[in-house]
Amino acid sequence: MRHLYLAATGQNRGKTTAALGLLDGFVRRGLRTGFIKPVGQRTVIEDGEPADEDAVLMKSVFALPESYPAMSPVHIPRGFTKSYIAGQVVEDLGGRIRDAHGTFADHDIVLIEGTGHAGVGAVIGLSNATVAAMLGAPAIIISEGGVGRPIDEIVLNAALFERHGVAVAGAIVNKVDLVAQPGLGSVLARGLEPYGIPLLGVLPVKPILSNPTLGMILEGVHGETIHSGPDLDRVIDGVAIGAMEPGHMLERVGPGTLVIVPGDREDVILTITTAHLAPRVRMAGAAEAARIAAIAAEASNERTASVTGHEGAAVGLVLTGGYRPRDAVLAAIRQADLFTTLVAEDTYHVASEIHDLLVKTHPADRDKIALIKTLVAENLDVERVLRAASTAATAR
Repeated sequence: MRHLYLAATGQNRGKTTAALGLLDGFVRRGLRTGFIKPVGQRTVIEDGEPADEDAVLMKSVFALPESYPAMSPVHIPRGFTKSYIAGQVVEDLGGRIRDAHGTFADHDIVLIEGTGHAGVGAVIGLSNATVAAMLGAPAIIISEGGVGRPIDEIVLNAALFERHGVAVAGAIVNKVDLVAQPGLGSVLARGLEPYGIPLLGVLPVKPILSNPTLGMILEGVHGETIHSGPDLDRVIDGVAIGAMEPGHMLERVGPGTLVIVPGDREDVILTITTAHLAPRVRMAGAAEAARIAAIAAEASNERTASVTGHEGAAVGLVLTGGYRPRDAVLAAIRQADLFTTLVAEDTYHVASEIHDLLVKTHPADRDKIALIKTLVAENLDVERVLRAASTAATAR
């Protein structure tokens, strides 16, 4: 059995993206393929059993037959680390991982996905480096775009793996702007060469892979739908916090920006709403234009900024704090056909929730998953990855 330990240099580097693409490559080659997430930090209940989100994703996408206890043996719920340090956790967590890994003995290739950088999990004696050593699996390290930072991060993480006797099969650099820097892959390969770390490939930056749809936002923040807008499948381009004067806010907002704003900041809400209404006023007939103008006039206040040059700004609003705008403002939002949801939590809490959504892939994201498969197939040499795994394991 060949196996690979897929690690990263930090959070949100694209480990799940690489895992999806590589598993697809293995399956397409007719290999009996397995997946295991030894230590999970994002646990859900699926089919009545706890499992890491990534295990659920891979099982769903590739119809993997193994049980969740085999694919996701150890979970770290809130408060677990304190209990572990206090000596209250007595079960053999390492043994549970070894037993789960043993169920894949008859597979051709098993992809083992770590959590965060090489040292994550050390607090409970199960760092990525420790687990990879325990399972005898060579590591592939994933970082993201740039030059100096990814090389520095990869070399640092490789040092910890090598200290634990883990062979480093190579590195992958994700989110690379190949349009602006078409030769960056060669530069990164030369930068890693003195450290004996082969660059197995680079993945170009694709905003759709990092950003959620409006529908995912709605589901993730569990808010009240004020207006669903024209397209819940619209992918957002970025997020802005509406905590400044409306005119300054518009300068930082583009047509694909989701704005998180307290529900009592009607000045910001109306400025963005007016930016959406303006094109409609121009295109509407006289009667419709008069009706739209009446709605805007009833809702407006003297602090609403001029929207000249900013028509269509923002793709939607998340209204925070549980503050419900006046009915006239809600009517203007609906007339503008602007996605809007109202949540009880404060702006900071909601921004943190949405940040977590920015990088996650879910089983229902069919278009995104298809793009990931294509992206990896076109930019990573899967045969080279398999050879690197075999070579690293032999050299260990």
